[in-house]
Amino acid sequence: MTVEEFRLPDVGEGVAEGELVSWLVSPGDRVEEDQPVAEVETDKALVEVPSSYDGLVEELFVEEGDVVPVGDVIISFRVDEDGAADGAEAEDADEADDAEAPETDADATEAPETDADATEAPETDADATDAEPPTPSGRTFAPPSARRLARELGVDIGAVDGSGPGGRVSEADVRAHAEGDETADGPTVGSADDGPAPKPAPTPADAGSDRKSAVRKRGASESDATGDAAPAPHADAPEPAGRDTTLATPATRKVARELGVDIDDVPTDERRDGEAFVTGEHVRAYAEGSSSGGEDGSAPQPKALDLDDTTAATDAATDATNVGADETVPYRGVRRTIGKQMERSKYTAPHVTHHDTVAVDALVEAREELKPKAEAAGVSLTYMPFVMKAIVAGLKEYPSLNSELREDDEEIVLKGDYNLGIAVATDAGLMVPVVEDVDEKGLFELADEISDLASRARDRKITAAEMQGGTFSITNFGAIGGEYATPIINYPETAILGLGAIEERPVARDGEVVAAPTLPLSLSIDHRVIDGAVAAEFANTVMEHLEHPLLLLTQ
Repeated sequence: MTVEEFRLPDVGEGVAEGELVSWLVSPGDRVEEDQPVAEVETDKALVEVPSSYDGLVEELFVEEGDVVPVGDVIISFRVDEDGAADGAEAEDADEADDAEAPETDADATEAPETDADATEAPETDADATDAEPPTPSGRTFAPPSARRLARELGVDIGAVDGSGPGGRVSEADVRAHAEGDETADGPTVGSADDGPAPKPAPTPADAGSDRKSAVRKRGASESDATGDAAPAPHADAPEPAGRDTTLATPATRKVARELGVDIDDVPTDERRDGEAFVTGEHVRAYAEGSSSGGEDGSAPQPKALDLDDTTAATDAATDATNVGADETVPYRGVRRTIGKQMERSKYTAPHVTHHDTVAVDALVEAREELKPKAEAAGVSLTYMPFVMKAIVAGLKEYPSLNSELREDDEEIVLKGDYNLGIAVATDAGLMVPVVEDVDEKGLFELADEISDLASRARDRKITAAEMQGGTFSITNFGAIGGEYATPIINYPETAILGLGAIEERPVARDGEVVAAPTLPLSLSIDHRVIDGAVAAEFANTVMEHLEHPLLLLTQ
């Protein structure tokens, strides 16, 4: 049996790092080659990282939420010479392999003796109570949104029965499972007399708050890997408050911020790599003024808050109820990419936005007539395919809006393809999957492709390649609400069309004001390439095809 290390592969062109969103396996799980073991978010998309080995998961080196450079070791597998795992041999050989394996990490050779002592100490009742429930070795199929909801509700995603194809777990399945637990265990929310609501079950995202994480850093002592937190019989007393350095997981630090607690002031008798280690339980006990001692493994007696002459005297109980505390959210991944792209576009291309409104009575009627046929074909027909066809008609007549300005070469490239990007709102931010060759596809084909791309974008299953190569973009803010906006161009494109909500509005016809369905349009252009008059003429062509849908048959 050998231990093979697996490094984070290049998960996309130009990607240098990724955030490990969630582990799909745990130590001891059996995996097969090409089986996904982790979900990693890059600045382009959320991707699943497949295993390169058949074997048993030996060790996880990265916590969920960590940003990992491409090429760093994230997981190791125990495999035999043929690449297949033998569970019994792997379990029996653990201690022997650990004893014979040479140490290559300098930190491992300098690990303090107290860590070794801790591994020999018996577990306390508190540790046994907080032990992580067993994780099923089989893989749970669930989108990131469902996994995120499970973490928020304290639900073990592996215990949820999926109702989707192949047992796929949906958000509704997670909620139903959580509600079932509440019904079985009794209500968790009541009046103030009922006492505090019970703490949710620990999840991987809460590693370090109530238990030790299953993830062990390379070179860390065995006590860190096993999660044995019981102190040695003669362990040192809790380290005093006011430390310069305190180790804690991101989840624990978030708890400290929410409770208004300085994490360096929280007493603790736990240590990691020679430094004080604080858990979420320590923080809560300190904030609540708990008086439980450290002999039974619980949080030690907190000390009083130090207040200077310029600080108002506020006790820990007040801090614990402070609901107005700021919260920080990491600016990385897709959100950072969106920000940089918008900044580059806004500060590079001089934007001008042209607004207009088109009456779409005939369009509404045409869609209603086609909907039954579309439903019979298994397609949900929206207005977007009609709008895309109308845009292509305008782009063919005014090709400068289907272009790219190459400043270094001092040339404008008029694109020969009509690849339209559709902005989709997701939990991670705005994504723009691209529908290629719109001019060559029918309305039903476009509707089906749009639905597929939008669904996979929301589930973070879209690939980076499917968001590249666009020549013109569309953003439908009317689906949320609103009439007009000033969309930012999806650089290096030179134009973007924003769609308002189709609603009945006053329209003047034959000297009378009548109510009619109208569609507001907001067209932003790069004024270096496109003149305002050309933008207006393009908008008129689009509106003409929306007013008279039969013209779309010529596209």
